[in-house]
Amino acid sequence: MPRIAERREPAEPVSADQQLRYRRILRAAARLGAEHGHERMQMNDVAKEAGVAIATLYRYFPSKNDLFLGLMRSQVRVLSPATVADDGLPPSKAVAKTLVSATNGLLQAPLLASAMLQANNAAQHQSGSEGSDVSNAFHHLVLRSLGIDDPTPQDLRMVRLVEQAWYGALVSVLNDVITYEECVEDIDVICELLLSPTYDEPRDAGDCKE
Repeated sequence: MPRIAERREPAEPVSADQQLRYRRILRAAARLGAEHGHERMQMNDVAKEAGVAIATLYRYFPSKNDLFLGLMRSQVRVLSPATVADDGLPPSKAVAKTLVSATNGLLQAPLLASAMLQANNAAQHQSGSEGSDVSNAFHHLVLRSLGIDDPTPQDLRMVRLVEQAWYGALVSVLNDVITYEECVEDIDVICELLLSPTYDEPRDAGDCKE
């Protein structure tokens, strides 16, 4: 029987030249992904537009899913969370504002957003765990909006539920099942129902501990 190649972990850019090539690849993938989506975008076209050898592209991104996951990771990292301290908002409203901001960014390029969500779902399935590193970064973003530095298991569970509900609203608007306005309203309801009862009132030190 032919051997099935084992999955290779993506390489990380180290030198300044490598980081420059890495950023060029992401820019090329963002443009082509926004134009063509997951299925129609070709890795050869990304390498050509980025001005790198195809072997270089595959060194940093062994698959198309890895490439879209890298794009989503870069987008999550630059998101600025709304916070209680900065905006004077209740924690649940701060999270809703953060999620609406993330939604607005993703909806600027719907085909790219769908491709990134597809890649993240594949990463979660492949890892067999609850989240990829992108999901973990997203959880950290929501926790910052809540003003939580040392989350309990219950905090992490609530953030995970918020993520899952938000993903559902986001997929619905991307698939034209609901309007953008309905998506924003859904985000408000998600945060109101899941977060407001626990986080909008001051918590004792022992609350939500397991």
